[in-house]
Order: sequence, then structure tokens, then C-alpha cells
Amino acid sequence: MVGAGGERAGESTYWGPDFGELATADPEIAAVALAELERQRVGLQLIASENFTSPSVLAALGSTLSNKYAEGYPGRRYYGGCEYVDVAENLAIDRAKALFGAEHVNVQPHSGATANLAVYAAFAKPGDTVLAMSLPHGGHLTHGSRVSFSGQWFTTVPYHVDSATELIDYDEVRTLALAHKPKIIIAGATAYSRTIDFAAFRSIADEVGAILWVDAAHFIGLVAGRAIPSCVPYADVVSATTHKVLRGPRGGMILCRSEHASAVDRAVFPFIQGGPMMHAIAAKAVAFKEASTPEYRWYAQEVVANASALAQSLEARGLRTVSGGTDTHLALLDLRASDVTGVDAERRCGLASITLNKNAIPFDPQSPAVTSGIRVGSAAVTTQGFNTSDMSIVGELIARAVVADPATTSGEAELASVADGVRELVRAKPAYPRRTGDLAQ
Repeated sequence: MVGAGGERAGESTYWGPDFGELATADPEIAAVALAELERQRVGLQLIASENFTSPSVLAALGSTLSNKYAEGYPGRRYYGGCEYVDVAENLAIDRAKALFGAEHVNVQPHSGATANLAVYAAFAKPGDTVLAMSLPHGGHLTHGSRVSFSGQWFTTVPYHVDSATELIDYDEVRTLALAHKPKIIIAGATAYSRTIDFAAFRSIADEVGAILWVDAAHFIGLVAGRAIPSCVPYADVVSATTHKVLRGPRGGMILCRSEHASAVDRAVFPFIQGGPMMHAIAAKAVAFKEASTPEYRWYAQEVVANASALAQSLEARGLRTVSGGTDTHLALLDLRASDVTGVDAERRCGLASITLNKNAIPFDPQSPAVTSGIRVGSAAVTTQGFNTSDMSIVGELIARAVVADPATTSGEAELASVADGVRELVRAKPAYPRRTGDLAQ
């Protein structure tokens, strides 16, 4: 039997990832992977939930840890041969506990949505009342949307942002909590650019005897980098993803107080998941180690500064920032003054090699499939080394693309010009720089 490097079985102790082998064995999939690498290299990646993982994280994801089945937890597995994957999982747990000051951490959730499902399972029963941010105002599908299990299994009461300030209306949160006595109060959002007053949520939860759950999927990386205040001291439980600003592999995790450890662990396994993905858990451990460094803390601060600079650049060009700015890694832009919908803006920017997403704005007159806004994020371009001066240019390119109608000759030419500007920017600060022997040349 021949291994990845051409050696015969017994001549090598390790089959590492080999892209050349993939190119030979499955050229169609290899071509897809190379095309995606090139797309990431030549465009601006501004989706707020995306980032570029380090080569070390990618190496862990492509390792032989993928081969191991390890149902259960370290020292309590249902399969033999787990002595090494136990080390990887314990490293991930210990590093996350130290990084976030958490009493207990579960690193097994496959995604943010499955982490959220586990939190519901640990703290509520079907039919229980949950107070969460309205999806059109910035919340998440798993916070009670009717198209999600959360909205079908639980009685969800939505809270909103204030119509004048577009900030969370904490008075409304308290009023609704007192009226409905929810089992769980959820703080956290996917399209809310401001820091959240976790102390206020804690006070409200205590007043009505509710569990305070913070869904920190979007901003946990900023917490790790000390760029925004931590939610961990205030929450009973925190769910999060390990990608986005945290710059790890795609996956989830749950942090909680020690008194809830058993309930959370049982909810993850065996209630909703079987065997954990040990290669992903090892990659999470790598990301937690990277996030514990001074370099990462500098990066997190730059992410916030770049998001603010981008919002200001877009504001100066007529795209209104919802709530007047950002304290985090993302900004939400209202396009109504330009008479362009979110779906059109997303498509036009895509034609100019700018990847971002349409997004509803609070009190949006358009449907969720169309929207009146776009959402932009600074995490990925900051990983590339972009600074606030670069973000001013990025804002100009976005603003030009948004109003360029590709159905017209002038609009088509403008989008081509914007694409040239994008290529010039990323050429100076590329994602995954090319190396000698690189198959994607």
C-alpha cells in the first residue's frame, strides 16, 4: 500500500495532508479548493462571521486526529485508543478556561447552532418562555425564529432596539421580563454593532429568576483579545463559535459556571451529539493558544479600530451606519438614501470582488430576502494586515460599487474599476501569500 508521499506502508510513521495527492486522486475537488483559495486571495472578505485561520490551525484540521472516534469526555470515553486525543481535548479546555476566565468549558459542539441547542437542552424544556433579541433587529435564528427549532419548541418573547437610538432598549427588556417571567434571557446578536450592557442583563435576570445566557458567537474573539468587556463574569452560560474574530476552526463551544457543568456536558453528549470531531478540537486548542498572545490582543484592538474606520468612511459617502457607529468588529449600513436594496448591493459588490452580505436593518420596510442594508466586518482584512488608512479606501470602493448598476455600460465599467482597486489593495497585503511551489499560481 502506498502512502501520501509515495512511500510503502511501514516506511513512514505519519501520513500528513498532501495537496498534491488530492490533485492526483480527485482533480475536481482539488480544483474547487484551489479556486476558493484564489477567491480569498484576490478579493476583499468582509463578511463579519468569517476570518482566515492560521496555517497551524489548518494543519491540525488536516491531521490524523480526524480518524479517531472518541464518544464521551477525556478519561470517560466509550472507545479505546483515546489517550492522545484526550490530551488534545484537555489542552483545548484548559486553554479556553484560562483565556476567558471560565469555570467550565465544553469544546465539543460542532457549530454555534449546536452549542445553542445544547444550552436550551441544559436549561429549558419545550414550551418554556425565552426572552431574546428580535431577529429583524439583530438577533439570531436560534434565538426564537419560527423557522428554527428554537421558535417551534419554545415560547419566545422578542425584545428590540429603540427606534430613535437603534440601541437595545433595556427598559423594554426589563418590562418584558417582569411580564413574562422567562426561564432564559438571551443577550447576544449577529447584526448589532454596539457593546452590550451585561450588568444590566444580569440585574434583570436576577430580578425574575432567569438564567442569563450570552450568545457570544460574534464577539468572543474580541473578549479573548481584551478589546471589549467580558461577558463571562455576568453570564450563567456563554455559547460561542471558534471561528469569526477568534480565528479558529469552524466549530462551537460552551462556557459556564461550575454548578452548570454536568447539565451542559450531558446536553452536548449524549443528548445532541455523538462522537466529537477531534481534529477540530485540536485546531480549537491551537487557536486558543494563539489568542492568548500579546500579538492577538493587538490584533483584536485593530479589528475594532478598522471596523470603526470603515463605518466612518461609508458614512462620509452617504451610507448611514445603524446606531451611528460600531464598538465591535462589524457595522450595519442603511442603504435607503441611495435607493439601493441590500440584495442589489451584495450582488454589485460581488461583481467587484468585494464579499459582504445583505442584512435587515431595524424596522426594515423590505423583506428578509431583499433587505435595506448590508453588514460589513473587519476581522479577515485585519488578519491580512489592513489598517485604518486602508479601511478608508475600502469604504470608498464599497460605496462606489453599491451605486454602480451593472445593467448599464457606465455601471459595468465602474465595477471593473472598483475590482482593479480591490486587486491593488490585496496584492500589497495578501491572504495566504504565495510561496515557491504553490499549486495556486
